[in-house]
Amino acid sequence: MLTLTQKAWEEIARHAMEAFPEECCGVVLHDGRNDEVRRCQNIQNRLHALDPQSYPRDATIAYSMEPRELAAIEHAAEADGARIKAFYHSHPEHEAYFSDEDKAFATPFGEPTYPEAAQIVVSIYNGAVRELRAYTWAEERSDFVEISLGKSSA
Repeated sequence: MLTLTQKAWEEIARHAMEAFPEECCGVVLHDGRNDEVRRCQNIQNRLHALDPQSYPRDATIAYSMEPRELAAIEHAAEADGARIKAFYHSHPEHEAYFSDEDKAFATPFGEPTYPEAAQIVVSIYNGAVRELRAYTWAEERSDFVEISLGKSSA
């Protein structure tokens, strides 16, 4: 089970609504007591514009985190004694499933880049969040499996 603070849950939902109709993306950090949501820039439209052959999807149906931004978040978390608890992104006008593209992003070399981090997918229709679902890497299956996602009051 993955538990997020109410504040983190709300921030992820707010980010998805603000980015709609495009996908949002970000990271949830955890310092042992608190969750902190760090938004990331979705550069999918830029990649699509530069090379539509390699990046045929735009930001309404795909996301790519800005690599330097992600590295800076990871470095700051490490310096503060925090860890990456989860990654999140939204699915505008789609359900909160973990797609083949999501798996490819999380496992660029066949194994997860961040095996301890959960993957949260936000389903959002007409600008309103419908649900959040979480997935984690199951080593024995070499795949991501859905886990329950809950809220804590902290």
